Amino acid sequence: MNIWELIGIWFAALLTFAVFSFLYRDNPVYKWAEHLFVGVSAALGVYAALEQSIVPSVREALAFPGVFKFITWIAVFLGALILFKLEALATYLPNLTFLSRYPIAFVTGMGVGLTLVNVVNGYLFPQTQATFLPLFNIQGADWLTLLNNWIIVLGVVFALMYFFFSAQYKGKLGAVLQVGITFLMVAFGAMFGYTVMARLSLLIGRIYFLLHDWLHII
Repeated sequence: MNIWELIGIWFAALLTFAVFSFLYRDNPVYKWAEHLFVGVSAALGVYAALEQSIVPSVREALAFPGVFKFITWIAVFLGALILFKLEALATYLPNLTFLSRYPIAFVTGMGVGLTLVNVVNGYLFPQTQATFLPLFNIQGADWLTLLNNWIIVLGVVFALMYFFFSAQYKGKLGAVLQVGITFLMVAFGAMFGYTVMARLSLLIGRIYFLLHDWLHII
């Protein structure tokens, strides 16, 4: 292990303890580590976007003649207009800040359109199709499969009825409302459990780094 690797391990260990200091209370050491992490992540993200996406895409598009090259220059021009949103340019050129709205509006509109299509085709239709399950023993399915199908179908129906706001939930509808809330709470609890497991895996990784790479205990 050379000196630079040793310095990197010690620096990473100190940053880990700086982040863990938030468990005691909010303090300047934690804020410094947080700002360093955000700044480095943003810098790496910008560099990766330029080197792996923007620059190669522009070079490849400019290699095509005619209208493709013209469209590429329009895209580059719109991308450059976003820079007027920066505080440094907005301070010295406040009258040109409005130019950044055009590429932002274009990206937002295109993103909403593409996302809507992807959500409908990738989530709504497949999930709707997945609820069309056999509820009776027609194809020779065992009772556990049929029970699972009933739970899925009823869970979807009752959860959707919870968001039906045109009627007051009283009597039998109130009971349906409670069943829908139960299904929603179970789903939210499962998602929260997955989140906790992911955070615990990160914590285990940092503890392993401290005990193995830094202190060489394990």
